[in-house]
Amino acid sequence: MRQKKLGLIASALACLALAASGSAIAQSAPPAPTRPNIVVIVIDDAGFTDLGAYGGEARTPNIDSLARRGAQFSRYYSSPLCSPSRAMLLSGMDNHRTGHATIIEVLPPELRGRPGYTMRLEPGVTTLATRLRDGGYRTYATGKWHLGHGEGDLPNSHGFDRSFVLDASGADNWEQRPYMPYYRTADWFEDGARATLPENFYSSAFIVDRMIQYLDGDTARGEAPFFAYLAFQAVHIPVQAPREYTANYRGRYDAGWEELRTARWRRAQELGLLPADAGIDATPHGFRPWRSLSSEDQAIYARSMEVHAGMLEAMDHNIGRLIAHLQARGLADNTIFVVTSDNGPEPSLPTAEPDFVRWMGLQGYTRRMEDLGERGSFVFIGPEFANATATGALYKFTSGEGGLHVPFIMAGPGIAAQRVNARAFVTDVAPTLLERAGVPLAAPAMDGLSLNPVLSGAATEVRDANTPLGVEVSGHSALYRGDYKLVRTPPPLGANSWRLYDIARDPGETTDLAAAMPDLVQTMLADYEAYADRVGVLDLPPGYDVQRQVVHNVRMKQLEMYWWVLAIAAAVLIGVIALIIWGMRRLFRKRAA
Repeated sequence: MRQKKLGLIASALACLALAASGSAIAQSAPPAPTRPNIVVIVIDDAGFTDLGAYGGEARTPNIDSLARRGAQFSRYYSSPLCSPSRAMLLSGMDNHRTGHATIIEVLPPELRGRPGYTMRLEPGVTTLATRLRDGGYRTYATGKWHLGHGEGDLPNSHGFDRSFVLDASGADNWEQRPYMPYYRTADWFEDGARATLPENFYSSAFIVDRMIQYLDGDTARGEAPFFAYLAFQAVHIPVQAPREYTANYRGRYDAGWEELRTARWRRAQELGLLPADAGIDATPHGFRPWRSLSSEDQAIYARSMEVHAGMLEAMDHNIGRLIAHLQARGLADNTIFVVTSDNGPEPSLPTAEPDFVRWMGLQGYTRRMEDLGERGSFVFIGPEFANATATGALYKFTSGEGGLHVPFIMAGPGIAAQRVNARAFVTDVAPTLLERAGVPLAAPAMDGLSLNPVLSGAATEVRDANTPLGVEVSGHSALYRGDYKLVRTPPPLGANSWRLYDIARDPGETTDLAAAMPDLVQTMLADYEAYADRVGVLDLPPGYDVQRQVVHNVRMKQLEMYWWVLAIAAAVLIGVIALIIWGMRRLFRKRAA
């Protein structure tokens, strides 16, 4: 018995010694790596070649530095429009699964409120911010939101601790006023409550200022990693920039859009962003030759592009302020930076619509050469320059390469300097960041795949050659599989027929292979139909046209906002008519008497 007791004592002492030894080992082991901070920067309507690192004229040294020390993607794709892209970026799910199949400004009434077309993040959609916050991150958002306006639809209801956001497709960059007649006001919200902009507001500066304020102000959880989402208004219309930036590009665009398009294509090839032997697509039907414009119109379009470049430079300058602030606090080295665009460049030509011209006059917007891009001016670059900055076919609103193919840069700890030629998609961003943050990919399931195997060199492709990738927004549809792309462009820009391109060798979409490869078309079409059925793509009403729908929706919105004006005008008109009739009757009675 005594031996047994001694054995138990010895065993207990051994266990204690082992525990102490384990404790000592644990204490001497290196600490787990600190989880990275995350900064996601979304540019609004930037073309594939707009940034300096992608061959553009704009001075973007801070973004270019991130591209040099991190991963610069040459084949990254988004959606054709802003809300669908932002919903996918923040959820990792296809836009139809999020509730943002399109944007509210072009939504036909027949589809309003249908699943996938509610224009809000629908129940069950979990954002990147929510997942990161649940994983211990601080979460902040500044800039454009455009993912729902009502109760429960703003960032404070979708995982962001602090937020100051614009809930519209765009707004003025100098003051708090709308940029199109669809909106009565420019609605900004801080933490879900309506907010007023400061007097010295300029969008790019304010978005960074407020983000820095949030980062520095959260002293209670200052040691926790953070997720900062900065959604800039640059370079959405109205294109506006301080004069000191615009002046850097005087005369740069005087040769016109044809020369710029060719030059951008050539530079992208020289940088290895496009195949060296790839041809550029033909000028789209209806584009105006530069030489056909009057000298006055040439001057204002060239100056508009100068403002466009200046706005990109102003944005980059403010991004540099954020990076410098993080460096001063010792946070930059452990921060992942993501820089991308929500879609291709904006082709709108607002002055072609008489209703818009009248609205501009009522709002006091001008287009004077002497202060173009400054307070009170309204600037756009138009479809021809938009196509030149996109480089690929067409531009925003469409599923041509010009609408989908956008810049994407990812830099930070554990990401080597590299050019990534694997095809990546906007839904891939969320799972990539969550994996690097050490946050599990819980339900709901994402459509995107992690980019980390490609970034680490463990894989050469995000998806294998047999995995299809579908896109659809407002009838503009595409399916990528391996080296090929099946694409459909509805009228008036296309014939609504499916075209096939070897997109790896022909990113300009110059040679339609549909007739030569009918079997491939059929199998890819089957893949597209399976995709559309899975995510809930709905048929558009017959004769649907995006531009006509915008005009209709704006008029209906104006009627909704100003019905009382029409009612008063109608009452006054009825009163005048009644008075005229009464006067005429009285005159007839006098004559009869």
